[in-house]
Amino acid sequence: MKTTILINCPDQSGIISSVTGFIHRKGGNIIYIDQHVDKEAGVFFMRLESDFEKNIPAVKNLKQEFEEELAIPHQMEWSLYLGSVKPKMALFVSKYNHCLYDLLSRYNSGELEVEIPFILSNHSDLEYVARQFDIPFFHVPVTKSTKSEAENRQLTLLKEYQIDFIVLARYMQIVSSKVIDHYPNKIINIHHSFLPAFAGAKPYHAAFERGVKIIGATSHYVTEELDAGPIIEQDVTTVTHAHSIKDFITKGRDLEKIVLSRAVKLHINRKTMVYNNKTVIFS
Repeated sequence: MKTTILINCPDQSGIISSVTGFIHRKGGNIIYIDQHVDKEAGVFFMRLESDFEKNIPAVKNLKQEFEEELAIPHQMEWSLYLGSVKPKMALFVSKYNHCLYDLLSRYNSGELEVEIPFILSNHSDLEYVARQFDIPFFHVPVTKSTKSEAENRQLTLLKEYQIDFIVLARYMQIVSSKVIDHYPNKIINIHHSFLPAFAGAKPYHAAFERGVKIIGATSHYVTEELDAGPIIEQDVTTVTHAHSIKDFITKGRDLEKIVLSRAVKLHINRKTMVYNNKTVIFS
């Protein structure tokens, strides 16, 4: 059985040998290890994959023993995941279907190792897509007067289906702290711009007016500050004076699909760590 451990703690001597020694004593075989030190903050980060195929019973008490022997003495913030457990991902959408289709196609082909218990939208327009992939669809309208009630409904569904993380696949509603507080660093958004430049409702129009030579897309974790959460993935493509706004949008949507899918895969594979509103992304 494969396990993945993510760690961050104050930088100190001997952490790597302590962790690897612990895995060895418990009968695990380390198959991947990577680490990073933020020297300015004095923080150590590590991602470690182990195989306990020859000692599966050891996994039963691994969390408790790791907590007592390593996490507490080294002041660690840490998570341990079993490779046999697929995370449950909820998809939130509005009317644009390009990111939704891309993620569902990757899921259908086995590229994304997740479960998708449901798709939720504030419009009914994309219910046909959910039917095509045989995934439950929930229409939860959102207006200024019903936003609180709508988010209560969302939280009920998220709890009922035991959702691990949420992907906003062009969900055109601001998510409030009511939901964010239940899923810190577990709500992934795609922004149709290379943040922080040209943030706002019409970034392609603003970029066009400015005469930019590249456009981009940014995927980030959602925080209460709009479009200012920890960045997971970004990419750009070149444009010229010959491209129209329509060309910008077409190119941008291709980027959105690619960048969002990369970010989702990084999260699924437990390769992201958040610290001080930034991310450490392991290879």
